[in-house]
Amino acid sequence: MKKLLYVVLDGLGDRPSPSLNGKTPLEAAETLNMDFLAKNGKTGLMFPIRKGFAPESDTAVISILGYDPLKYPSSRGVLEAYGVGLKIEDGMLALRCNFASVDNDWRIIDRRSGGDLTFDEALKLAESVNREVKLISAPAEFIFKNTVGYRAVLIIKRLDGKLPGKSSEVDHAVVRVGVICVAKAEGIIKVEKCKPLDDSVEANLAAKLVNEFTEKSFDVLSRHEVNAKRIAEGKLPANIILSRDAGSTVPKFPSFKKLYNITFGFMAEMPVEKGIALLCGMVEIPLPPSTGNLKEDYKLRAKKVLESIENLDGVYIHIKGPDEPG
Repeated sequence: MKKLLYVVLDGLGDRPSPSLNGKTPLEAAETLNMDFLAKNGKTGLMFPIRKGFAPESDTAVISILGYDPLKYPSSRGVLEAYGVGLKIEDGMLALRCNFASVDNDWRIIDRRSGGDLTFDEALKLAESVNREVKLISAPAEFIFKNTVGYRAVLIIKRLDGKLPGKSSEVDHAVVRVGVICVAKAEGIIKVEKCKPLDDSVEANLAAKLVNEFTEKSFDVLSRHEVNAKRIAEGKLPANIILSRDAGSTVPKFPSFKKLYNITFGFMAEMPVEKGIALLCGMVEIPLPPSTGNLKEDYKLRAKKVLESIENLDGVYIHIKGPDEPG
């Protein structure tokens, strides 16, 4: 049987730039290997959901792996929590989060805290939030975990019942359309109160807990020494936690083995892709430690994939790099 490499270059599409004589970065780049594949293979165009619809990463990945995201609705909060190894069960409220920068009126200055938040900075901030924030709106406990850069996940567990994933976004750069979230154009956006999406007691309670967490964590972050140092260095403070994509149900995907009768592995950098792949029954191929040299890193990744595929039918490789500048 032939081996299959399924490589996703996340965010490779772009717009024409005057600095590149009207070409996109991809058109201007030297892409000999991709040119060879395009010339000798098949090319096409796919809309993960439908034309004119800009899905979030989770919905897009679920679709391109062959699953119907409308048949298997999920929450990116749940997927990312699962992807970083947190214990998540139905009835726990999971949200994906950003460390962001706001002014005193909670107007969002930067949704990514300048994009230069280090892992150590984020870890110190997360440790303080976990230690100092106490939720009293209801008997509940939480786990807040930083993941990659400015990203994080939040799980809230109610001690006397369950919480639904039926709450609005604190970060209004995305909106819900049915069971999925869609990115929207950004203008001047303020942090919003989380609101219940139905009239149930449980949904109201979930919204209260999220709002309490947002307010109390803002207080902790605003006076944190990490942010004092960042401001002194001319950087933006990571002074608020924006949460969104709430969910409380772990999706039950049929495994890749059951769906296609093949055994697949995966290599991915981001929690959302890891979570989806794990829930699809794929075997994780850990990323080799970074050398600090991107070219060498990709050589090591290619070597690791080729070694691993000997015992697999195929490998799904999700490369986030092209998407990062956006």
